[in-house]
Amino acid sequence: MFQTFDTPSDPSQGPMRLAQLRDVLRTEALDGFIVPRADAHQGEYVAARDARLAWLTGFTGSAGFCAALMDCAGVFVDGRYRVQVKQQVDSCFSPVDWPETDLSDWLLAQLPQGGKIGFDPWLHTIAELQKLRDKLGNRIELVAISHNLIDRIWGDQPPLPNRAVSAYPAEYAGESATSKRARCGAELAQADHDSVFLSQTDSIAWLLNIRGSDIPRVPVALCFAVLHKTGAVQLFIEPSATADLTLDAGITVTAPAKMVAGLSTLSGVVRVDPTSCPSAVESVLRDAGCSLSYGADPCVLPKACKNSVEIAGTTAAHLRDAGAMCEFLAWLDAQPADTLSEIDVVRALEGFRQATGALQDISFDTICGTGPNGAIIHYRVTEDSNRRIKSGDLLLIDSGGQYLDGTTDITRTVAIGTVGKAEKSSFTRVLQGMIAMSRIRWPAGLSGRDLDLVARLPLWMAGQDYPHGTGHGVGCFLSVHEGPQRLSRASGQVLKPGMILSNEPGFYKEDAFGIRIENLILVCEAARLPNQTVSDMLNFQTLTWVPIDRRLIETDLLSSQERAWLNIYHQTCYQHVSAELSPAARQWMQAACAEI
Repeated sequence: MFQTFDTPSDPSQGPMRLAQLRDVLRTEALDGFIVPRADAHQGEYVAARDARLAWLTGFTGSAGFCAALMDCAGVFVDGRYRVQVKQQVDSCFSPVDWPETDLSDWLLAQLPQGGKIGFDPWLHTIAELQKLRDKLGNRIELVAISHNLIDRIWGDQPPLPNRAVSAYPAEYAGESATSKRARCGAELAQADHDSVFLSQTDSIAWLLNIRGSDIPRVPVALCFAVLHKTGAVQLFIEPSATADLTLDAGITVTAPAKMVAGLSTLSGVVRVDPTSCPSAVESVLRDAGCSLSYGADPCVLPKACKNSVEIAGTTAAHLRDAGAMCEFLAWLDAQPADTLSEIDVVRALEGFRQATGALQDISFDTICGTGPNGAIIHYRVTEDSNRRIKSGDLLLIDSGGQYLDGTTDITRTVAIGTVGKAEKSSFTRVLQGMIAMSRIRWPAGLSGRDLDLVARLPLWMAGQDYPHGTGHGVGCFLSVHEGPQRLSRASGQVLKPGMILSNEPGFYKEDAFGIRIENLILVCEAARLPNQTVSDMLNFQTLTWVPIDRRLIETDLLSSQERAWLNIYHQTCYQHVSAELSPAARQWMQAACAEI
């Protein structure tokens, strides 16, 4: 199977490794060093070699960083990881609530007399460092380090992967790589830019219609590229990875070791995306005499706005995945009480997806938490944490699949036996928020931050909330967490037709239970209403068709419109999915989709 249940880090090693890092700080005359989760591509997932934050601290979350000073070390994490970090790091590290506490404020408080903080310029973006420098002023100096300090002390650091790259057929992509390169190159030419440096692996995979397997769960290759206004591309990847691949004319392959030399030959106006480009690249291009223009990666928006072929493919993938989920939920309901563990559930669910015959990988490690483990938002079960599923528990299952025609992500929270009133009322409020987002219409031109509150309102009215965004973008056989689109208070990206997002409000009671309900939704042009005065409006089309646990709903809390939406949703689930199910799963689904 794809998922493993090993414990990926050892917090007991933290004190020794922190002491080793401090020895290097003394040698380098530094007062501290920043250790990010990120790699040079700024992706959410990293290769084992780049898991420096986990190696040093024990924290394995997908976002965060450590600021290690001589007498203290802060591990900065957002709301998704505040329970997890306390379980994973040794007391020599202090969890810091981020972004509520800004790194610059923390550094100034810890080093009131000033100091020198080292960083690896390949692991921090231009925008990130500029913001930090602006806030620190001349009180604390940031020092670029040519050889990462963690790499100096990590004796058995794994090598970077170099796996073969494969072509992604136009029958799934909906557009040839030649067309994409010409389209994005024309956008550069229109902006009077000669070229753009690309560091985001999913952008390069989309642009060139290639896929890889260098990163767990995300079908991308570790590479960089330069796209010229002519549509020509310099791809910086180990040539052996593309040995069996026929690339279009106009694409040249160069080993990454020669990338700095290659960048030094560029001339004219070179665009760099300050939110993703490594600071080191900015320095190389400046030294080469290039004129830098700061702007968005030209692949990001075209990739986010799916074409008709991609939409048809992801629709098919979600129907296939819904069948696997319904088979799984029927199986789960049939198991005797107190006979399963979290690992048993994860294995079973992956087996049902494998049985489709189309699964390429899971889209992320399945989050399967029962009871208090459900309150750990990005919980990953291990042999050490594995918990038995007991009667009276809530079981939260957040999972997805990577298929050639689409990427899926779905969360269902289910009742194991009879659960309490607090759990049911909280579940119903989460459901109300999910329904509200599913039903909303809005004037074109609004962004994710304009819509985020819609899903929170039922929880807010009860004095509750959730410490994460309402939704993230999703790719097509690419990253399950795709930018720039989000449903989040932090997102200013305008929502456009063709964008796929998750709709996943939740509620978490630490040491007790967690609740989340998640469907994927597609941004569409809304049908015009008879008395509409707004010129253009958008709405969401649901992609996920799996029943929601009716046993957890306090129906008296639902409005007539909410009740109608749920009944129509369940009726549509049954119509779309039931015909392909086994007799037992079809019988289960008929009951699960009954009207309320």
